[in-house]
Amino acid sequence: MKAGGPAIIDETAEGQGDGPTDVEAAADLAARPELRLWLRLSACDALIGQKLRTRLRETFDTTPARFDLMALLDKAPEGLTMGELSKRLMVTNGNVTGIVDRLVQDGLAVRASASYDRRTHFVRLTPSGRAAFRGMADAHQTWLVDLMDGLEREEVVTLLALLDRLKRSVRGGAR
Repeated sequence: MKAGGPAIIDETAEGQGDGPTDVEAAADLAARPELRLWLRLSACDALIGQKLRTRLRETFDTTPARFDLMALLDKAPEGLTMGELSKRLMVTNGNVTGIVDRLVQDGLAVRASASYDRRTHFVRLTPSGRAAFRGMADAHQTWLVDLMDGLEREEVVTLLALLDRLKRSVRGGAR
């Protein structure tokens, strides 16, 4: 055992088929715990992301980007501008335009010019778009609960609190 604590080896990381590469598996176990923590967080994010991507595609024939955009619109019934969507999703306007075009084509969203500027367009979900998203959101939440089934509720709450402290540390400690 090293001075920094026990080396944690994820024996399930190898041989997992076509999933994402487990960046943690290549880590030097003697590395500082901060590096190993970052790699562990990256590995968890990649593994969860891959499972959710697969389930969204297989169950709803949709993508995480489309799901995320619909989630934003669901929280803003009055609609959001294309620029707001782009900024909140941290993607280019072109990416947002492509997703919105498909949502409009599928009857899940509408786009309307702003009364104050015809160059500005608001996008909002249609009633069928809202219903479709709510079904996806319910399934998404169930999938996350299932994926984290190996943790007790108290462990989830503790991990959430620790990650909140980490997030505040990163925000305050960036140089």
